[in-house]
Amino acid sequence: MALLTLLLLTTAALAQNFDVASIKPAQPVGPDYNNQLTYSPNGLTARNATLRRLIAESWHLQLNQVLGPNWLDQNEYDLTARAATTVSKDQLTLMLRTLVDDRFHLKHHSESRDLRHYELVVDKAGPKIQPVSDTEPPKPGGGFHFRGDMRQFADLLAVQLSIPAVNDPTQPARASGPPLPVLDKSGLAGIYDFTADIRPELGTDMFTQWQRALAEQLGLRLTSRKGPVEVLVVDDVAKTPTEN
Repeated sequence: MALLTLLLLTTAALAQNFDVASIKPAQPVGPDYNNQLTYSPNGLTARNATLRRLIAESWHLQLNQVLGPNWLDQNEYDLTARAATTVSKDQLTLMLRTLVDDRFHLKHHSESRDLRHYELVVDKAGPKIQPVSDTEPPKPGGGFHFRGDMRQFADLLAVQLSIPAVNDPTQPARASGPPLPVLDKSGLAGIYDFTADIRPELGTDMFTQWQRALAEQLGLRLTSRKGPVEVLVVDDVAKTPTEN
């Protein structure tokens, strides 16, 4: 744990800063709007992002791996940041980490806690998906489309599994509350591009739907565990960021 933390901090120290960055408090609109940030080749934007989301994104963690005061899920912010040149997504997240630390005066530490979580693993028959090159165009097709690495897919599954069962077909399904962590234990490296056929089923929870799709379409599965999970504990942080 200490070695991993030291490596992350050293890498962060080498990250460049954004050329222009703006963070402003936003009128809260609810958790369904802060599940994702938008990346571009030289920056990122976020609308109505909670501070827990910004911290989780910058540390490659999921929401339940960021521990701190309850208001981390309540106060929301608009963020726009641009680098002077094109940089990788990994570099952008390191730059976001520095930005959040500086503007919110974030003080934190890492530790391991026993938490209930899911692990994304390869099914017994083996994976049914293959990695693609970064330059290969997205594959067309209907259904739930994903492109990225398995850690990102695990992050996405964590949000998907927090969506309750649909009981009223006239109402859209929405994520409800912080999701359980989903840790990538698949051992699959590289970038993947695939579509999963996930269709809302009345009275059927998302875990059941995804577990079936993972096994039948992707050659993966989820296992439930309770054990050590790395978390980031917020010791002190400002509610209002310093001026842009």
